[in-house]
Amino acid sequence: MNINKNYTCKVVKPEDFDLFWVDVLDDLSQVDLKPEIIHDDLRSTKDIDIYQVFFNSLNNIRISAWLATPVSKMSDKPIPVILQLPGYQNDPLIPKYWPLNGYASLSLNHRGKVRSRSEFDPGYPGVLTHNITDRNSYSYKGIYSDVWASIDLLSSNYFDLANVKIDSNRIGVAGSSQGGGLTIIAAAMRKEIKAASCGAPYLCGYMDAIQLTNTYPYQEINDYLNLYPAQLDDVTNTLAYFDGMNFADKITCPIIMNVGLQDNVCPPETAYAIFEKIISKNKKIYEYDGYGHDAGRHLHDQVTLDFFEYNLGK
Repeated sequence: MNINKNYTCKVVKPEDFDLFWVDVLDDLSQVDLKPEIIHDDLRSTKDIDIYQVFFNSLNNIRISAWLATPVSKMSDKPIPVILQLPGYQNDPLIPKYWPLNGYASLSLNHRGKVRSRSEFDPGYPGVLTHNITDRNSYSYKGIYSDVWASIDLLSSNYFDLANVKIDSNRIGVAGSSQGGGLTIIAAAMRKEIKAASCGAPYLCGYMDAIQLTNTYPYQEINDYLNLYPAQLDDVTNTLAYFDGMNFADKITCPIIMNVGLQDNVCPPETAYAIFEKIISKNKKIYEYDGYGHDAGRHLHDQVTLDFFEYNLGK
């Protein structure tokens, strides 16, 4: 497959990009998280404690998450935590993988996902184009805020008060597809993130991707524009505020990226483009020829574990 690894996405950063997000973050900072953590006896095992977590995010929308930790004793030292971010269509799994490898993990159910749908539920398909012509009400304004609110929660002393031993000074973030795009957003805007693992990033180069591929979810944008062709400029202008390309120059933490060279969902060209824009001096991209949207995950798992152990410890 012939891929242009020097591809440059055509998105232009709006002049008021930073000001827009400063205002959003300021609004988010005014939200009382009102966190709640409930031990889940049914889903816990002899090795892993599972908790249901609930907290408020932007516009006081109630968000849920799963927290998984290795079974510990009160004398144990706090351990690093991985924020696991979800794909677009898949509902977040209980993150037992990370505790089995020595980490706590918070798996976010952002607004619109199962257990976070009571106040926002445009459906799938639907989320990608929900209010897509208005940056102030576009779906991902809230979803990005949910990611940042979850980091605020991990950075607080709430889990200490709940006798859950996580180290708020050692927070990593991981995700693939939409989770990869959200990993970019998390690492860019929250310096509490000490290491990031991004797979097959979605939400990066939206307007390029809809020309490079005709698969869903990006095809939702083409479907929308086929119905409303006169709104092309409004869609393009809105998405420029949410495009991962325009966040990448804020990422300074160690970051790795894995890409499947035969990915027809999130075009590899956009992954190379955003990798080039990331300013971190500690970044590396892993290419998996012969692999699609899974981005060589089963080959890459050990790479990810080694990366987090080096940057966060265990």
